[in-house]
Amino acid sequence: MTRRQFTLLPRRFACALAAFALASVTAALLPAPALAAGDDRELGGGDGYSAQVRRTEYGIPHVLAHDFRGLGYGYGYAFAQDNLCELADQVVTLRGERSRWFGPDGESPGDGMNLALDTYHQGLRRAGTVHRLLEQSAPLGPTEDLRRMVEGYAAGYDRYLRDTGVDALPDASCRGRQWVGPITAEDIWNLIYEVNGNAGIADVQAAVATAAPPGAAASGAAPARAGGVKRPADGSQNGRDLGSNAWALGREATREGHGMMLANPHLPWVGGHRFYQVQLTIPGVLDVSGAALYGTPVVEIGHTRDLAFTSTTSFADHGSVYRLTLVPGDPTSYLVDGRAERMGRQDVPVTVRGADGRLSTVTRTIYTSRYGPVLADQDAGVGWTDTYAYAFRDANADNLRSMSEWLAMDRSQSVAELKRAQDTYQGMPWSYTFASDVSGATYFTDSSAVPHLSDEQLARCTLVPSHDLPAVLDGSITSCAWGTDPGAVVPGLFGPANHPRLERADYVANSNNNPYLTNPAAPLAGYPGIYGTEPRLSPRAQLGLRMIAERREGTDGLGAPGFTLSTLQAAMFGDREQNAELDRDDAVAMCRANPVLSASDGSRVDVSRACEVLAAWNTRADDTGHGAVLWQAFGYGLHTRNPVWRVPYDPAQPLTTPRGLDGDSPDVRRALADAVQRLGRDGTALDATIGDVQRWAGIALHGCDDGAGCFDVVTASPASGSTGGSVPQPGTGARGSSFVMATELTPQGPRTRTVLTYGESVNPASPHYTDQTALFSRKQWVTERFTEAEITASPALETTRLRG
Repeated sequence: MTRRQFTLLPRRFACALAAFALASVTAALLPAPALAAGDDRELGGGDGYSAQVRRTEYGIPHVLAHDFRGLGYGYGYAFAQDNLCELADQVVTLRGERSRWFGPDGESPGDGMNLALDTYHQGLRRAGTVHRLLEQSAPLGPTEDLRRMVEGYAAGYDRYLRDTGVDALPDASCRGRQWVGPITAEDIWNLIYEVNGNAGIADVQAAVATAAPPGAAASGAAPARAGGVKRPADGSQNGRDLGSNAWALGREATREGHGMMLANPHLPWVGGHRFYQVQLTIPGVLDVSGAALYGTPVVEIGHTRDLAFTSTTSFADHGSVYRLTLVPGDPTSYLVDGRAERMGRQDVPVTVRGADGRLSTVTRTIYTSRYGPVLADQDAGVGWTDTYAYAFRDANADNLRSMSEWLAMDRSQSVAELKRAQDTYQGMPWSYTFASDVSGATYFTDSSAVPHLSDEQLARCTLVPSHDLPAVLDGSITSCAWGTDPGAVVPGLFGPANHPRLERADYVANSNNNPYLTNPAAPLAGYPGIYGTEPRLSPRAQLGLRMIAERREGTDGLGAPGFTLSTLQAAMFGDREQNAELDRDDAVAMCRANPVLSASDGSRVDVSRACEVLAAWNTRADDTGHGAVLWQAFGYGLHTRNPVWRVPYDPAQPLTTPRGLDGDSPDVRRALADAVQRLGRDGTALDATIGDVQRWAGIALHGCDDGAGCFDVVTASPASGSTGGSVPQPGTGARGSSFVMATELTPQGPRTRTVLTYGESVNPASPHYTDQTALFSRKQWVTERFTEAEITASPALETTRLRG
């Protein structure tokens, strides 16, 4: 069986501590606090690094070091303990070696996907793109502190592998495999570069690798869709299920007048999009706690003592598709302002393992243009013909700045400091930023890498408008190329002066909608249209803003007005559904008036039992919600039929329209009949709860599909998690709420509750594979240990000292 096709997300502050905290943390390094026998071990390695990894409940590592090299070393070691096989697999992909070890095909026989990915990644390495970026000084290249962390991270991973041995690795998915070996700092930089391209080039890698002029042979792999930025109804990018909820709550929305934060990214539970929870501390320099994408050396969602920050996927385009008008008779030359330009050509050799185990070399060609790589024939109808070819320009093609920016955010203690960090590096690749600080200030921005295309350019240069993809632009005239912005650190992108921004004392919030209604009391306007101009909200975004308004008014049943840490937690796991709250009663009325309905296949279906189940349902997607599965099945049918609403969308009522199902619509009636018929065929009870059909490694999950307007998005199958968190098989994956963090920033320090829904490890044999899944199932949280006193008081404390 071949390993899975690699993808990354798609995809996440130091100040001086108080004197007493500094003293206690420094004392913790030399010497360490006394620990119970058997809970403390020291490992000497002779490689010049020094760090401590202290694990508390649920295996959460708190990495402590004197410097950034040591901090990266301890972090890389801890991550390898839990997830070495996953990172090893990513490294094989980024080195372009999948075909060498697993053969040219990916998940499907004959698809050539491994060969296509290897061609792309080998071409990238041979072009020296990452090396060129590393040669630059900050802010274009990485900071020295980040370089040291990456060096240490790779060394820490290698240290764990050396100490353990490939044949004794705890995860059977890579134990004893020849493709597992040491990694280098270069491997981590390549991973960072891949993360940055997740909203652009990452989705067209196969299309780049298989592009060939008419009549020439390609690799045969099925290419991805042109442009790579398919935006489903939930607002996520690339069709990669990148979504989130984010609330930054200010002093006017919280009961005690402090800043608060809800971080709730929705990402796949299998593969490289997973989060790892960690605390990183250098006394007096950095102290940050939160979560990071696998293999990245910094915290991307988390908090310091006085600041919390999170992100959601940006609604903006992060790349452009350009149509090239070809020179007649020469499909590898194209015209720009009437003058011919030849495409670049790079021949890429790839080592391939045959069915007999023998290795051979296959050479493929990558074609490039002034805009970027040329794409293969696409299902969007923009293939390479004798007349036209299409190229993709990625806004993150020169971005290694992201981790420098996140590291600076990890050292920030106020909204003002975070803003300075972002304006300095301008490296946020594809996400919005939300922040709240102890003063009760809140901040939103889309500071991500966005092409500098004016509204006038888009109107004049667009050849093929598209809702799902970036518009196809005319590449035959230079006036359609990306513009310049004097405030941008790299050419072709919008600078900070053009970024949508909002600072408030009440709140800023987003559920993958565009910036316009970040706070309905202060709609954002005047920013370039490429950031998204559609004012209409998804049902989930509507519900999130309603939940905030109801909590501020005290009308949500959670007590007196204003957010507290406990009410923030309760709101997060309330498992409310926007569509059910607005439309369930109309559905029940229609159902009761028509107890027998016609299904799509023409059969007559008795829906009377469904009427009563929906009437009794509390509209929640949890173990109390008997009827949630029926409603979700009904909703699937409605999505394909575009039902008529009794109250259409009204810009003056953006949170509650459209609403009211039209019970007279044949499509609405058929959708309910189909749902009842389908559940009966599957043997699912009409009054089943969501946990009856949605599980991870056998553990019931609450939450439901984004299309139903669920705030707590979780989608899974009964078999999800049965094959581990690294190697997906059909029907075993899940997505949705992943790292959930509720934080209150008080003058006495942060109070934080978290849950990493799938635990710290991808290995099913690890005690940390489903320990937090069980918590999530019960709607329970981990009380974070942030201070030195809290960490050392943990009854589960285990310390590993790594000394060179």
